[in-house]
Amino acid sequence: MAASKKNSTIRRRLVSAWISTVISLALVLLLVGVGALLLVNAKAVGDYFKENLQVSVMLKQHVNEEEALSYESQVARMPGVRSTHYVSREQGVEEMSRMLGQDFLDVFETAPVPISIDVNLEAAYVSSDSLEVVKAALSASPLVEEVVYQTSLVDALNQNIRRISLGLVVVVALLLFISFVLIANTVRLDLFNHRFSIHTMHLVGATKGYIRAPFVGRAALQGLFAALVAILLLVGVLFIVKDEFVQLFQIFTLDSLLLVMGVIVVSGVVICALSTTFMVGRLVGYNRDQLYAY
Repeated sequence: MAASKKNSTIRRRLVSAWISTVISLALVLLLVGVGALLLVNAKAVGDYFKENLQVSVMLKQHVNEEEALSYESQVARMPGVRSTHYVSREQGVEEMSRMLGQDFLDVFETAPVPISIDVNLEAAYVSSDSLEVVKAALSASPLVEEVVYQTSLVDALNQNIRRISLGLVVVVALLLFISFVLIANTVRLDLFNHRFSIHTMHLVGATKGYIRAPFVGRAALQGLFAALVAILLLVGVLFIVKDEFVQLFQIFTLDSLLLVMGVIVVSGVVICALSTTFMVGRLVGYNRDQLYAY
């Protein structure tokens, strides 16, 4: 009776340890998934910001609307141009009025705001060197007074994209390492109750592969279950924050999301299997005195 009660207590502890391990691993894999999702879409996010960076082409005061629209069509056909937006004098005055106040024109005899064209480039052209080439091509027209863009913003954008991508790689690698350590410690506790059985199997001639198989299989199943929980949590998080980042979520594709889900599953299964293989291999090499001290 006492033995049965003791076994029941041990089983409850093992189940509790298994559930806590799955939850802990699922949370770590969730963080891995978030980092991987950002890493996979880092280029797309960077391209999104680059393609929304505007180059303003200020036309000369004498240019009329017909000439400006004709020039806009020429600009739209230039290599690297993603889109153009015609800004009339009236629109320019309205924008200046919003920024400087309704009375800013009182000091001028004629409206100083020229017709302008806002140009959005393809992401590959948003770099300091490429923008200089684009600027020279736009300035070649006799209708153009000035081509304006923020050089410092372009340089900062490119540098920050590289830094963020590198940071995400480091974070994901660190999270994977934490996952391995967490699982290895949990496996060590789980194998504590089986250490003498493992030692006995080794003494009667069982190979390391034969001894590892049931433990690795169980650990892989645990990793798979934790990965599925992490995927459900990730999808839930995405649905919660979707309304706050509508434009950003237009960048995330179904393919990238499926890729991240695959990364989560593979990470959970592989890390669990590897850590279990490592720990069982250590136990097989222990003698009886070491097992008592384990």
